[in-house]
Amino acid sequence: MLKQELKAVMVRHGDRQEDLAVAVGMSPASLSARLNGITPFTQPEIEKIAIRYRLTAEDIQRIFFAQTCYCE
Repeated sequence: MLKQELKAVMVRHGDRQEDLAVAVGMSPASLSARLNGITPFTQPEIEKIAIRYRLTAEDIQRIFFAQTCYCE
């Protein structure tokens, strides 16, 4: 997951983490755990976020399913 990409989308829409947590139906602590990679986002949560921010299929793929490479 690309945390900074999702946070950039949130900022463009004037949302704070608390705003998105309420919109998705979770506590701010639960959203924080997802943003920090402790707990994965569920499909229904991703769908709610995609609708809220009008994300394209490409946006969803890039933000939620990106592979992070720690290559040299």
